[in-house]
Amino acid sequence: MAGAKKNSGYVQSIERAMSIIEVLDEHGELGISEISDELGLEPSTVHRIVSTLKGLGYVNQNRENHKYSNSFKLFEIGNNVVKALGLKKQAMPFMRELSDKTNEAVNLAVMDGKYVIYIDKIESQSTIRVDLSVGKRMPTYCTGLGKIMLAYMPETKVRELLEDEPFVRFTKNTVPDLETLFQHLARIRKQGYCIDNEEYIEGLFCVAAPVWGHSGEVLAALSVAVPKFLYADTERLFAIRDLVIDVAKRFSTTLGYKS
Repeated sequence: MAGAKKNSGYVQSIERAMSIIEVLDEHGELGISEISDELGLEPSTVHRIVSTLKGLGYVNQNRENHKYSNSFKLFEIGNNVVKALGLKKQAMPFMRELSDKTNEAVNLAVMDGKYVIYIDKIESQSTIRVDLSVGKRMPTYCTGLGKIMLAYMPETKVRELLEDEPFVRFTKNTVPDLETLFQHLARIRKQGYCIDNEEYIEGLFCVAAPVWGHSGEVLAALSVAVPKFLYADTERLFAIRDLVIDVAKRFSTTLGYKS
């Protein structure tokens, strides 16, 4: 934005504000003088704009080093745009494939602040039915869909989202605290998938994989929920895992993602 071609219709303050948001997106976290150097703006000008962005909720300030980073507000707006552009419609052939090949419940979700929200699903043919309806908001820390999306966020953003979270113990396997969650997320990033092992509902596994957008961000997540008593055999569960990973990757490719 800083190098964008100007025309008479530009509002300089808005251009500068967007330049700051973009440079923070590129670098993650910067101080006022660093933003000033990057954009060639006076520190006093940067400070005024950043203070305004912070007040509006678009920018956060690190309590320890006082540097600034973009908040989740833009991420939430982006999620709404994605949904408006028909992510559900684009996902349906891939969800149908998962449903046809597994006969289990298939879910599509996006982040909604510190929650995961289900935006589409195909019900299981199994006798087990779980109340995870479209529009339901769930904690991220105890769901496969939530954890797979958290895993690819910067640690500072995850901490910002969940540092005040009470971490309710839904089952004996629910993640008990933030530091334990970070251990889980590191393992999930390394694996490229997440298996929720009865962390929210006893007797239910959830196998989730990320859906990537064209610019390399995780837009959503796909999952298959399976009853534990049918998938106690690890080989069967891993077959579901491989299928979910493959389908999520192919879906990501249709959204413009290049791995």
